[in-house]
Amino acid sequence: MDDEKAIFLGSEIEQPRPEEALFHILPIPYEATVSYGGGTGRGPAAIIEASQQLETFDNFSSPCELGIYTRAAVDVSGKPEQVMGNIAAATRGILELGKMPVAIGGEHSVTWGVIKGYLDAGVEDFGVVQIDAHADLRDRYEGEKHSHASVMRLVVEAGIPLFQLGIRAYCEEEMGARDKYGVHYLDAHQLVPTDVQEFDLPEDFPKKVFFTLDVDGIDPSVFPSTGTPVPGGLGWYQTLNLFESVARQREIIGFDLLEFAPIEGFHAYDFAAAQLLYKLMGIVQRNR
Repeated sequence: MDDEKAIFLGSEIEQPRPEEALFHILPIPYEATVSYGGGTGRGPAAIIEASQQLETFDNFSSPCELGIYTRAAVDVSGKPEQVMGNIAAATRGILELGKMPVAIGGEHSVTWGVIKGYLDAGVEDFGVVQIDAHADLRDRYEGEKHSHASVMRLVVEAGIPLFQLGIRAYCEEEMGARDKYGVHYLDAHQLVPTDVQEFDLPEDFPKKVFFTLDVDGIDPSVFPSTGTPVPGGLGWYQTLNLFESVARQREIIGFDLLEFAPIEGFHAYDFAAAQLLYKLMGIVQRNR
């Protein structure tokens, strides 16, 4: 991959100085605890490469006008604790510049490293909104605390309020965790059959929100390119509208897009992931 293709939307924009860009793309090609299909480690590079085909105008605005800076990929070698530390350090660096982390993975366990970066930077009064097929609230999975199936358990154990959207695969342990930690949720069966496009966050939910989006929260008819697809997921426009519903009610302070596993020979899904990421930037731009 040449220098231009290593930059998100590099076919259309030049890499700005870090202090000039609001959005800081943070590639995290981590894949260690996947439990079904693999390939999420190749997700960030595929998304960045596909972004070369995007238009700068997203049909409503041009998010790149706020500046997009593509960072070097996080070092994901070593034990999970070390990887989470590397992710946290990179995230903290972005926040200390006063900029917005936009993390792309990689498996969902990396969200904890990002959240730790916020906490390390002294950002505490915020909540997390999650789109996902899975609750990810197990205490640990296959003996690993830093698992894609346990990442939201780490979030709520840290005292961070959580609202889940589109969940449709969870176990009894995770239902118990929802009750124990006061997790708010609208599951897929509450959203998809009636095509819910917006919702109200609880009044006492924090004013600042980090949004984590696992692509398997979207129906596999749109994104089969993920390791653990589950039928009955959100639609394309529904996903964007639910994200915008949050952005209208709260301040989005960062977001991630995870669990994208490119399928060789099917570049449409790579492009869809890149477009999704850019459209999320557009929603943030228009609701600032």
